[in-house]
Amino acid sequence: MLFRSVANERSIMRGLVKNFSLPAGQGKTVTVPIYPAQSAAALTEGDEVSNTAVSTSGATLTVSTVAIRTIVTDLAKASSASNVVADLGRLFGEAIAKKIDSDLLALFSGFSGLTAGGASTALSAAVVAQAVAKLRANAVPQDALACVVHPYVAYDLKKDLTNTFANPNAGIIQNEAMAQGYVGTLFGIPVFESSLIANTGTAGDYVGGVFHREALGLAMVGDMQIETQRRASYLGTDVVASAHYGVGELYDGYGVKVTADSSLVDPA
Repeated sequence: MLFRSVANERSIMRGLVKNFSLPAGQGKTVTVPIYPAQSAAALTEGDEVSNTAVSTSGATLTVSTVAIRTIVTDLAKASSASNVVADLGRLFGEAIAKKIDSDLLALFSGFSGLTAGGASTALSAAVVAQAVAKLRANAVPQDALACVVHPYVAYDLKKDLTNTFANPNAGIIQNEAMAQGYVGTLFGIPVFESSLIANTGTAGDYVGGVFHREALGLAMVGDMQIETQRRASYLGTDVVASAHYGVGELYDGYGVKVTADSSLVDPA
């Protein structure tokens, strides 16, 4: 029996990156051609247009499988006040979504061409603006840009925007940060928070990213699925969630590695 997964609703990153769907029988990899920027030149009337050699490179996304399984006993199903199998399907779908997000978020550390912030600096609006400026100076389109940071890092950004959480009596962004607890759109790009961004190993330090959709890629064979199968010999039912996908960086120049040292740290 196949359940509709809730994973898509729980994933932040899937909607912010370039998605590729691999049809069945097309192998486990997809190679995305990378085209260098080109320049046109003025032409004298009557002259032949010179040939421009366009050399391409490619980014390869390799698909592998992630999965999670448990067995629900008949007794557990019969004695529960809720639909245990449906609850587990929802839980496992969220687990798959978190795994995809974690793998994509880990790619922020790979942005090497453009960087902003620092390991001893809290995130501020100025750092976000700097990251956006670097992308725009690199001729990256304004549309489909996004910023994703850890909630601890976002705390410092909100603190900066709201004058240390005093009533700023200022604009819409500051008031939203105070009233709703989120940043929303800053300098024309949406700002998202994800607790799945891993600590760098130093207390308070996290690597986020400001990036264009074309910077990162997600390749999938099929979609995430949750299945059940009767296990009569165990007097129970298997619940299995799985996904076949691969992630990778496509255009390094389309992303900015944003390093920040949050004033908040996890207790020892």
